[in-house]
Amino acid sequence: MAPGTVRRELATITAAQNFLFREGKLTRVVAVPLPGKPDPKDRWLTVSEAALLLNEARQGGRDTRLYLPLFVLIALYTGARKEAILSLKWPQVDLKAKRIAFSVPGRAKTKKRRPTLPIPRRLLTFLHLAWRRRSSDIGPVIHIDGRPILRIDKGFRAAVVRTGLKDVTPHTLRHTRGTWLAQNGVPMWDIAGWLGQDPETTARIYAHHSPDFMDKALEAADRRR
Repeated sequence: MAPGTVRRELATITAAQNFLFREGKLTRVVAVPLPGKPDPKDRWLTVSEAALLLNEARQGGRDTRLYLPLFVLIALYTGARKEAILSLKWPQVDLKAKRIAFSVPGRAKTKKRRPTLPIPRRLLTFLHLAWRRRSSDIGPVIHIDGRPILRIDKGFRAAVVRTGLKDVTPHTLRHTRGTWLAQNGVPMWDIAGWLGQDPETTARIYAHHSPDFMDKALEAADRRR
């Protein structure tokens, strides 16, 4: 197992212990040491790689072709997490106002925030096409004949294998959006708002992709006393 996987598994054990202790099912909790948090993977797609993946998403079986291309497009344009996209329903998408709300009323607030975003122009075109193929006005955006998609891992992996790309997961699409924003000079604060992250996390992950990364520090180092 990779260190990150071990850390997640042990963290789950710790959370379970704490819950059972609060419920009175355990008299005490045992400290579970966690390995260090690994650096985040810096795997992102180039534009040509993204186009290759989207093309292969359109080449799968009939069911896969119904949902995977739209999932890839939403993920690349919005950077939303997999769960947020799969749970997205049409009442959350306002095609007239060009807004998409990944959060829903009543959802418990967590660190994984779900922002409301303006819909990019090119994505809006594909959402209009998806609206015409909708199962109902309140149904899921990602679906097969009206049935919501709970897991996309198998179809996604198959598309990635056909591309020949390495180390690409659904989360890579989110990281790609953040990276592209940084490479285009978007301020870290705005990237954080777009991805639903805190600015500190965003800067740690994406600042080195910014074209002006360390420019002010370099100016200060070059400045004569």
